[in-house]
Amino acid sequence: MNTAILAPAAVLVLWSLIILFWMAGTRFPALAKTGANLSDAKPGGRGSDLEGVIPDKVNWKSHNFTHLMEQPTLFYATVIILAISDAAYGANLYLAWAYVIIRIIHSIWQVTVNLVKVRLVLFVASTICLVILAINAVWATLF
Repeated sequence: MNTAILAPAAVLVLWSLIILFWMAGTRFPALAKTGANLSDAKPGGRGSDLEGVIPDKVNWKSHNFTHLMEQPTLFYATVIILAISDAAYGANLYLAWAYVIIRIIHSIWQVTVNLVKVRLVLFVASTICLVILAINAVWATLF
């Protein structure tokens, strides 16, 4: 089994954790500035409850972390399928790295500038990479 394609997945996992810590590192101080106390939080409270409570720019990190828990899960499954089916080389490896690099750029853009037009272009570009990888995974497992 060629495991080189798992490296981009590992990098994206690490990047997701960086965003998690970045989110916490900005969210807790922003929450403290509101005078809120976590022990007073209502049962079942969610991060989305902080919309309009803390600055939007702080919430952008949370939005991005959520995004990193959504579509990339398909990426992880796809690269595992490609690795197991021994199709984790050449174009698939380059597409996997392209996907991760674009997602990291998307994250940086979303948590700092967050102009939706640019985010959309980055999202579409990464999605194209993922679609091709998924098609190649189906091809590798069926033929």
